[in-house]
Amino acid sequence: MTRIDFYFEAEDKLQVACRLSAKAAQRKLRVLIYTRDEVEAQRIDKLLWTWQATGFLPHCMTRSALAPQTPVLITHDPEDTPHDEVLLNLHPAWPPAFSRFQRLVEIVSRDEDDRAAARERFRFYRDRGYAIAKHDLSQAHG
Repeated sequence: MTRIDFYFEAEDKLQVACRLSAKAAQRKLRVLIYTRDEVEAQRIDKLLWTWQATGFLPHCMTRSALAPQTPVLITHDPEDTPHDEVLLNLHPAWPPAFSRFQRLVEIVSRDEDDRAAARERFRFYRDRGYAIAKHDLSQAHG
């Protein structure tokens, strides 16, 4: 069954997405970042190029020829799921194919609309019997 982790109280969702993607890649896990639309996909792509001054996190869009050997992929197409390791959801709705992944990561900002959408996703997963781990980013250190 898919392991689900909710990271809440994120000051900046995209920064947290970069950090969690890097952690997963360091553990040799492949990450698929699922975004709301092409604009958000381009924003996370651009941020991944610049967010860490001392390193590089290999990433690309799923439609790239380099996708098969790239640890972090980005898509906004719910049918575009080239692997089944880690799905990082930035979309306001639950990803249709989430259950085929080993792990689903949800990031929740402090924005009330984002929190309301996250509560709906949380209930959706819980009502289907998924165990959900909760991580309060406001309590995180370092």
